[in-house]
Amino acid sequence: MKKIIDLRSDTVTKPSLEMRKAMYEAEVGDDVYQEDPSVNRLQEYAAELLGKEAALYVSSGVMGNQLCLNVLTQPGDEVICDIDAHIFQYESGSPAKLSGLQLSFINGDHGVFKAEDVEPLIRPLSAYYMARTRVVEMENTHNRGGGTIIPMENIIGIEEVAKKHGLYMHLDGARIWNASVETGISVKEYASHFDSISCCLSKGLGAPVGSIIAGDKEFIDEAFRVRKSWGGGMRQVGILAAAGLYALENNIPKLKDDHKKIKSIAEFLVNHGKCKIDMKTVQTNILMLAPTEKSVGQVIDECKEYGLIVSAGSPGNVRIVAHQDISFEEIEEAKNILAKVL
Repeated sequence: MKKIIDLRSDTVTKPSLEMRKAMYEAEVGDDVYQEDPSVNRLQEYAAELLGKEAALYVSSGVMGNQLCLNVLTQPGDEVICDIDAHIFQYESGSPAKLSGLQLSFINGDHGVFKAEDVEPLIRPLSAYYMARTRVVEMENTHNRGGGTIIPMENIIGIEEVAKKHGLYMHLDGARIWNASVETGISVKEYASHFDSISCCLSKGLGAPVGSIIAGDKEFIDEAFRVRKSWGGGMRQVGILAAAGLYALENNIPKLKDDHKKIKSIAEFLVNHGKCKIDMKTVQTNILMLAPTEKSVGQVIDECKEYGLIVSAGSPGNVRIVAHQDISFEEIEEAKNILAKVL
């Protein structure tokens, strides 16, 4: 059987033996009654880690983002975000479908935008005939931007504008762990500038399922109610929550290796592959490369023939994502395959 190196996404990670043991031994209860001790421990630990009053375990990153937006808004409100934001590109139209929201877009630089980009989009309160601007949403790291990190000075500047106009701030922190490991800025510091945060356990951290949302207690109480109305109430889910807790306690430092793996591929291909790579975006565990002599589809298909799985990214780009299930030796194999195909 041909060996497969899967670099499509960090979502393809599988639970380690140690994580499986934690799941097997998890103490469980009925989480709809808020009686699952493993879920409660995960939520308490995550809230402490993120510096928020409370946290809630949810089934996916999409559910996490959409719960946060729903609780912060009313139908007909508007959310300002980047044109390539995950909530717009990859969440099945959920802001409109689930919460009656419309989105207002900023053309950021690989997902990064500034306070001066936000202020002109804020609707005047006197304009009753316009949608009401309610939330500024940011994504850190930015998936479609290529794993780019939002600079802290940008976040602080946008927060000042949001406060000036009475707006909420939501952070899609699916990969906030990656941003924190790379910059040395704690997740608590990042989260402190936002009213709500959603962050994944099932990407680079390697848990099989789930995300965490966090905010103040009143916010989480309402999110708990909405989660139930969307069918997100789960029963003995501590078996899964135990994996998330294990991931938070053990796997965050490992993300730095994933960043090294991606930088190794990028630096190699700059010299040995017929492709374009914007090295300033190579910051964490995601790489976007634009083939110069073949189509994205051709590169994907030919890589697969050699046992390397990659995917399509932003328009015109092949997307490669490093994760803990791929060794440095396999990264060397992937580099040679990519050079050959490109």
